[in-house]
Amino acid sequence: MYPRFGLTLTVTGACNLRCSYCYARTTPDSAMPREIGCTAIDRAVASLAPGGTLELGFFGGEPLLRADFVQAMMDYAQARTEAAGMALALSLTTNGTVTTPPAWAIMTRPDLSLAVSCDGLPETHDRHRRFANGDGSATTVVETIQRLVGAGKDFQVVMVVRPDTLDALPAGIRFLRELGVRHIDPSLDLWTQWTADDMAALERVVGCCAELWRAGLPDASIGWFDEKAAKLARVPTTPTARCSFGHGEVAVAPSGRLYPCERLIGDDAVDHPMAMSGHALDGDDFLRDSGAGQRCADACQACAMETMCNTFCRCSNYVRTGDVRRPDRLLCVWNQACLEATAKAMNG
Repeated sequence: MYPRFGLTLTVTGACNLRCSYCYARTTPDSAMPREIGCTAIDRAVASLAPGGTLELGFFGGEPLLRADFVQAMMDYAQARTEAAGMALALSLTTNGTVTTPPAWAIMTRPDLSLAVSCDGLPETHDRHRRFANGDGSATTVVETIQRLVGAGKDFQVVMVVRPDTLDALPAGIRFLRELGVRHIDPSLDLWTQWTADDMAALERVVGCCAELWRAGLPDASIGWFDEKAAKLARVPTTPTARCSFGHGEVAVAPSGRLYPCERLIGDDAVDHPMAMSGHALDGDDFLRDSGAGQRCADACQACAMETMCNTFCRCSNYVRTGDVRRPDRLLCVWNQACLEATAKAMNG
């Protein structure tokens, strides 16, 4: 039994954006049936130890296109966990363009950990994140962010970082800070090619961003450096089921197929190499499912940073190398740059 179990429901493959770098390529008309969502929640609750916590996340596509369904799943999970004496932690990732009354009610729930995707400066954001008709989405997303800030909602902004947007990252962070965003989580686009020159630029930009991180403390945070600072200071972190990768964490596609991480669902093909065995409707719990092995690269064992880096993320490793156990140079360069920049900022 798990003290914490992570369940992500990819409630739809549909999306109103056509982001050029999107890795979620599920069938546009795919929608998770209620039976699959409820059964997955039942199985996750049955996998928890007494007094455990269900970490329930919602993903897409754009999950708020099915706001009523998301609300129904939240209500169902609340009832199930309360009846079982368990705790419930809710999270949702949205592109920030769907603000119907049902969607807004979900986004502003005080018990919801909300992530809004925004790539910083409007011109940077619109380079890749456009509506299906080709129009940029930045104006709409910025309006949503301002509205959330005005409502007093605590949330984080996820910024996708690519080689062609890398130089704009510091300005994008400053722009979001001026909007009132307190928590920023840059995320490397692992699905694109990064050249040696790109990685050199990444090291330089990481240093600039670390200075912004230090200047914003303690009122604001940047994910890249918060994690490294906690490790350098040996601060205990809050337990989470994230990155359990199938062993204490399961993502369910609209079809009901199971994956160790929602980022790997992609087109959800029947022969997907990273699909787990079984189906959401088959079984009473998730205790028999297990994830892939741990990182085991020879180079990591001799690296002084081994205990300080996060190349244990098997999903990222798989995307970059095809091997869940082996990171690539991009991940190593990024981790080293973040650690060095964090240490320098903390000592400066």
